[in-house]
Amino acid sequence: MSTTTFPPSDPLTWKQADADVHVATRDGEFAGFVEFDGTAHLVRDNHGTELGTFDSLDDARSALERSHEAHAQGRTRPIPRAFRRRPRRARA
Repeated sequence: MSTTTFPPSDPLTWKQADADVHVATRDGEFAGFVEFDGTAHLVRDNHGTELGTFDSLDDARSALERSHEAHAQGRTRPIPRAFRRRPRRARA
């Protein structure tokens, strides 16, 4: 498994993927997304981990940016192997 790290100075690039979904990339790599459920903006990182819900889109975007900065500075811990999702195999 490889880990991609980005300097905190590289800004996130945002694109609106749908009426209620905004996707972030950094240097061409998926960085996370914000989804509006009608009442709040839900933020998920590039691994699908929920980072929280926010009242405004700007607050949600800022939360994802702070998360990436903290990760780049080594202030976050990796997800333990036991808690990572495993792909499911199709039953024959």
